[in-house]
Amino acid sequence: MLSTPHDSPLADPPATEAVPTLSEALGVWARIGLLSFGGPAGQIALMHRELVERRRWIGEERFLHALNYCMLLPGPEAQQLATYIGWLMHRTVGGVIAGLLFIVPGALVMMALSVVYALWREAPLVEAAFYGVKAAVLAVVVEAVLRIGRRALRNRVMVGVAAAAFSALFLFGVPFPIVILLAGLFGWFGARRAPHLFAAAGHGAGAGPQTVGVVDAMFERGELAHATPSRRRALGVLAVWLPIWLGPVLLLWSFAGADSVWTQIAGFFSSMAAVTFGGAYAVLAYVAQAAVETFGWLRPGEMADGLGLAETTPGPLILVTQFVGFLAANRAPGALDPLVAGALGGLLTTWVTFAPSFLWIFLGGPYMERLRANRRLAAALSAITAAVVGVILNLAVWFALHVVFRETWSPGFGPDLPVLGSVDPWAALLAAGAMVAMLRFRAGMGPTLVVCALAGVVLKSLG
Repeated sequence: MLSTPHDSPLADPPATEAVPTLSEALGVWARIGLLSFGGPAGQIALMHRELVERRRWIGEERFLHALNYCMLLPGPEAQQLATYIGWLMHRTVGGVIAGLLFIVPGALVMMALSVVYALWREAPLVEAAFYGVKAAVLAVVVEAVLRIGRRALRNRVMVGVAAAAFSALFLFGVPFPIVILLAGLFGWFGARRAPHLFAAAGHGAGAGPQTVGVVDAMFERGELAHATPSRRRALGVLAVWLPIWLGPVLLLWSFAGADSVWTQIAGFFSSMAAVTFGGAYAVLAYVAQAAVETFGWLRPGEMADGLGLAETTPGPLILVTQFVGFLAANRAPGALDPLVAGALGGLLTTWVTFAPSFLWIFLGGPYMERLRANRRLAAALSAITAAVVGVILNLAVWFALHVVFRETWSPGFGPDLPVLGSVDPWAALLAAGAMVAMLRFRAGMGPTLVVCALAGVVLKSLG
């Protein structure tokens, strides 16, 4: 971390013991939302820097406890962590503000990029740029496999869980939610026989002395009454947030019918939001296969395009689902203008994808202390994290089949196989170069995407 002179205008603000006002917190959450590039690891590190180190609004131990709880939940853990801390400081309104400001900047950028993609995707220059972006995305996913694998696969049992998850998805087509459920059950029951094999992996965001923050002081003074669990409060949260999440789904099903693209978008992404354990990379193969093979919303290479766009925007990587919803509605607009339909489809997707995250935090937050003390639940998370490595490897293989090869064929059972004669040597070379840049020379994701996009333009211009 770069140090900043104390007399510099960029110097860290002095730590304070005063509870920040809601307007002060709003400015910080807006800053985090605008700067939250780099995927979950970078976003969590940014929050740790702003909230623990710079302002000491929350202590190190409580920050890590909150993060471990968010890792137990389906959905984007970084956005849920922001929601949780905002809720601790300023109750429900603080959680809503923190969670929305983490999403909105990236969602606006993603919507604009989706419009550009829909209008000019076939333009030679844009097509050439995305040719290079696809290769870089493959490298990004491979890097995620290695990064998460180093943390999660600490013994042979965890390696076996990852291998089993990959085989179930790639070879036998077992649905993603079932793979995650079985991994969690394996960890839950396995912890009874060999708890040392299922000890939860650490998710520490920082190092150094343990800090104590404003929220910790509020807790000691008894000012966090809203964090005390009660049945009445839980029922109230359910009464508010379940309709917010599922109300649009039921309305669309009632008025548009089960076969409407709007009902399909709302239903599919609502169900996805309940099983997205392990972050965006883990669920993308599930989303891609459903969007391409089940619903026919996208062509195979377009999912890689969407992921490339999402990697360049702030906010959660799962915003790539907005791109999918945009294209799905844009290509089946009914009586609407295609761009208007696409925008509504993207907004609907974002709504049903992120609304559950607020429900999980406001409902489960008061029970966090009990959950984090449960070793068997931590063991289930450890097994799920190991399974996620196999799930992301499945995504990497899926992308490789559609980036490096121009054609695939189905043997009638098991996975699609590549047509070896259809290999695209330039795509393979770009992907290999991107992997070398990121894994060997530690090049950043952003520069790698830009360089590969420019290389795609140059290669296409040369024929």
